[in-house]
Amino acid sequence: MSSLRWILLHPVPALFLLLTMSSPLAARQGAATGEPLAIRTTSLPRGYLHQPYQAKLEAHGGILPLHWELAEGNLPQGVVLHPEGVLSGSPEANGEFHFTVNVIDSGKPAVQLRQALVLTVVSPLLLQWGRYPKVNGQRIEGSIIVSNQAERDFDLTAFIVAVAEDGRATALGYQHFSMKKASAEQEIPFGENLPKGAYQVNVDAVAEVASSNTIYRARLEPQEKFRIELGP
Repeated sequence: MSSLRWILLHPVPALFLLLTMSSPLAARQGAATGEPLAIRTTSLPRGYLHQPYQAKLEAHGGILPLHWELAEGNLPQGVVLHPEGVLSGSPEANGEFHFTVNVIDSGKPAVQLRQALVLTVVSPLLLQWGRYPKVNGQRIEGSIIVSNQAERDFDLTAFIVAVAEDGRATALGYQHFSMKKASAEQEIPFGENLPKGAYQVNVDAVAEVASSNTIYRARLEPQEKFRIELGP
């Protein structure tokens, strides 16, 4: 029996069969005329210097799959944008990085949207000069400033040494204490009397997050040497 004759003799089952066969097409047409493409991600979590970073860019609507690409600006060195919309890597520089991304759907023709974003990268352990080292008589003195910019508390150890030309090291300062997350800057003074000679000043800070077994390190090292002219 021909298909046409069967349909004429069985109108109700035939109608059901036609509706069933057409449902995939209807689904595709529904997807093509669904919600318009919209980008949901308008801000990014901050990143930390030399620490793993990952953020997923989110969009809604459009025809899947979606494709993401960098349109303008620069990501931090060490961070890349993957086509599925994932930013990942380990930032190698501090600062605010401004860039624009494109998201493109799979429609024919494709729909494309842009979004400007900013990724801020900070050092979890901030170490900088408070008072730059100087010679005061027989004394080398100054101060450093430390702060916890991470999202967890850590234990901080800071030590400052003056290294003579013969390799002998003299401690100029030492501190060990706990710092709360997102803490304000704290100044640590240092200074010590030294014998006559030229000295290289080195500052090292180590922060330990016990809960995650994470260690952050920072170092300051002036290019010039400091000379003590007085003394034996």
